[in-house]
Amino acid sequence: MAELKAKLQADLAAAMKQKETVTVASLRMALAAISTEEVAGKTAKELTDDEVRRVLARELKKRKEAAEAFGGAGRAEQAAAELAEGEVLSAYLPAQLSDEELAGLVSQAVTELTAQLGEKPGPKQLGQVMKAANAKVAGRADGGRVAALVKATLLG
Repeated sequence: MAELKAKLQADLAAAMKQKETVTVASLRMALAAISTEEVAGKTAKELTDDEVRRVLARELKKRKEAAEAFGGAGRAEQAAAELAEGEVLSAYLPAQLSDEELAGLVSQAVTELTAQLGEKPGPKQLGQVMKAANAKVAGRADGGRVAALVKATLLG
């Protein structure tokens, strides 16, 4: 079993004993999403820690989007609940990169691709630069942030 999944299960048991309702709900939801991911496809498989982190990141993104939707609809209480669940999940994810660190990794990816192509990549090579940048970022930044910075770098 993946270490991170085992930690989530242990923390769920501890939260249940402490009667921390938000933590219990968040961890149950996360473990359900992980279980769903494990049985998706033709054969069941055990997820690695990286795959578990990807599932958690996806669930965190859902919580943020739901909080924005509830906030926009004037339902502050529901928005706060979604944000609280998101905070629980974010504790299990690596720290997000700052804008400067992200810019450095994107420029590294552009430099490496420039060396491979023999010329500075343009907008047509967006996919290649994104692939290289996402490999360097490794889930420590939202894909939208990475895409925006790559586009700005290639166009500017």
